[in-house]
Amino acid sequence: MEKLFFGPAGVPLSTRTRSTAAGIERVAELGLGCMELEFVQGVKMSRETALTVAEIASKKKIALTAHSPYFINLNAREAEKLKASQERVLQTARIAALCGATSIVFHAAFYLNDPPSKVYEQVKKQLQQITSQLRAEGNRVWIRPEVTGKTSQFGTLEEVLELSAEIEEVAPCIDFAHWYARTGKFNSYDEFTFILKQVEGKLGRQALDNMHIHVSGIAYGKSGETKHLNLRESDFNYVEFIHALSDYNIKGLVISESPNLEEDALLLQQTYRAAQRGKP
Repeated sequence: MEKLFFGPAGVPLSTRTRSTAAGIERVAELGLGCMELEFVQGVKMSRETALTVAEIASKKKIALTAHSPYFINLNAREAEKLKASQERVLQTARIAALCGATSIVFHAAFYLNDPPSKVYEQVKKQLQQITSQLRAEGNRVWIRPEVTGKTSQFGTLEEVLELSAEIEEVAPCIDFAHWYARTGKFNSYDEFTFILKQVEGKLGRQALDNMHIHVSGIAYGKSGETKHLNLRESDFNYVEFIHALSDYNIKGLVISESPNLEEDALLLQQTYRAAQRGKP
């Protein structure tokens, strides 16, 4: 069995019936290994559907993760917005667990012109409350704040790795395209391996054996990400990126967030298999 699995962010575009269950079956038909459940507009899946999804994913051997709603800001000024943000993360984790998913990812916060160190402490406090609640419920899903693509968003590589080091149930979601868009660099083999070394240095080899990666082509401006692109229509160096993952024996999931979803997931998987075959 391969140690690194590739799949789309959401139901593949070529799926005939627009349902999660049909999407998982299509992922399996395509020969991909994972899929991210997209709850970005809200967690609207019933318990019954989630249990059906778990059954199909298990039968088809498709690994699942989930993306929380976009409307999350763990640095919100208003108490009710903070509570609603926490609740959205909790709802995602509960449904994800019923689906048999291993991780949930989310954009944690906005700086709102606060000092980054202050925002970090606020996000950390909120995540400690969330993970404490999930622990009490016996929920073992990994909570993964994502490396974000805009300079207005909390979620630098360092912030995400530090949270993962400090809170037991938290692990990183590393969006390599976001980090490239945000920094204007980290788009070469040496820079990709530098990121992987940072992960290992902060969290140990076990973090490289349990990675959750987002990738796509990306357009960007001075404030970072502007939109996602298909890999071949962008300047993201996906071949060297894949070679870095292969050479470092990265394990886990790689989720394609390109507009063409499964096409780039297949392109990445094909590139990875070629890199693996070329190994001595």
